[in-house]
Amino acid sequence: MADVARLAGVNPSTVSHVVNGTRSVSAPTRRLVLDAISATGYRPNALARSLATSSTTTLGLASRFVSNPHFADLVRVIEARARAAGYTLVLADTHDEAEQELRAVGQLVDRRVDGVLLAPSAHADAGALPLLVSRGIPVVLLDRFADAEVDQVAPENVEATATLTGHLADLGHRRIAFVAGAPGLSSSTERLEGHLGVVAARGLDADPALVLAGGSEVDDAERAVLTAFSAPGRPTAVVVGNNAMTVGTLRALRRLDLRVPGDVALAAYDDPEWADIVEPRLTTIAQDVPAMARRAVELVLERVLTPDAPARRERIVPAFRHRTSCGCG
Repeated sequence: MADVARLAGVNPSTVSHVVNGTRSVSAPTRRLVLDAISATGYRPNALARSLATSSTTTLGLASRFVSNPHFADLVRVIEARARAAGYTLVLADTHDEAEQELRAVGQLVDRRVDGVLLAPSAHADAGALPLLVSRGIPVVLLDRFADAEVDQVAPENVEATATLTGHLADLGHRRIAFVAGAPGLSSSTERLEGHLGVVAARGLDADPALVLAGGSEVDDAERAVLTAFSAPGRPTAVVVGNNAMTVGTLRALRRLDLRVPGDVALAAYDDPEWADIVEPRLTTIAQDVPAMARRAVELVLERVLTPDAPARRERIVPAFRHRTSCGCG
């Protein structure tokens, strides 16, 4: 900075004001400083700036990135929104495991991020969340809710899943399987609740064996569907709880030589980009990923500015995408 100041013929404080935007500088002086910065290749010291301002202009995103395209879609929008607000996004993969999640969040804390976006695991309220709250770091829970007084934004799950099961019931199906996500996640619990609510209200087959443990994973879902649809009295339809499990379900049905929708009607929560190009085209619930990502960034930046404001819980309403895998032409 001193070299830039000498070359531009100004005080170092003037260089600081130009770089940090902390005070108005005349256009001619600003041009001298910018030309000197260009000539010297000067880059502000981000660490020194963070020590002086108590801000690193970074946000952390702790989530499961491996094997789930849904979170990759979230990352793209969150990064763009953070960048537009002048922040750099730092990623940390939790693998949806409590120990790894705590480690990942701890690394973000050590980097002095200004705020954290967290897609919580089933045990976040016993590890990662208390760490963030105790350090006073602004946090927004993303995609899933948890029992904590922090800002949270997630899709609506109960009514959305009920729409899928109700649609299959309208088509005459009474024995409808549900491929459920990993236990302990709010999204898994709520989507199962939506399905079972329709089963009870419409008098459908309430056989507990129709709830399949998909574990939110491709392989777990494939194994569960193979077992359930190989048994006598197999279901005539299936609702799947997320996009990864939809892949596993389709693999299992293909291995069993069961056609969708000829032999088994299918509807799924989550709308992957290939849902409308495979045959049959998938009937799904499509989350508004951009809206959820944008709102999460807005919430965490607002929390940075107003740390003592009441916590907020918000739902983003998804859309029903009616296609042909349910058996409709």
